[in-house]
Amino acid sequence: MPKPVIYGIKNCDTMKKARAFLDARGVAHDFHDYKAQGIEPAKLKAWAKAVGWEKLLNRAGTTFKKLPDADKAGLTEAKALALMAAQPSMIKRPVLEAGGALLVGFKPEDYQKLGK
Repeated sequence: MPKPVIYGIKNCDTMKKARAFLDARGVAHDFHDYKAQGIEPAKLKAWAKAVGWEKLLNRAGTTFKKLPDADKAGLTEAKALALMAAQPSMIKRPVLEAGGALLVGFKPEDYQKLGK
């Protein structure tokens, strides 16, 4: 099985909790900082197909909140994916790809289930 990959931003508190959770359980993983490394539009599209673009879009973050109202109005999947690709801070984090599973956000109980 390929090594799990956790996507997010290095200094995000939720990311730190998720990575610490994996580390404490000896789960080797790769980290992709999508603020520094960017994110492929095809990857975003695949995630949106798997979990829905609404779940991926971080509406609570300051990057989204600072958008002009015109950009926030009438969001469609295409518009949301374009915004997330242009400004990866708008992607909810972390996103964890592990063994065919895709988890968005960090809930210890969901991460716990991965090893079972």
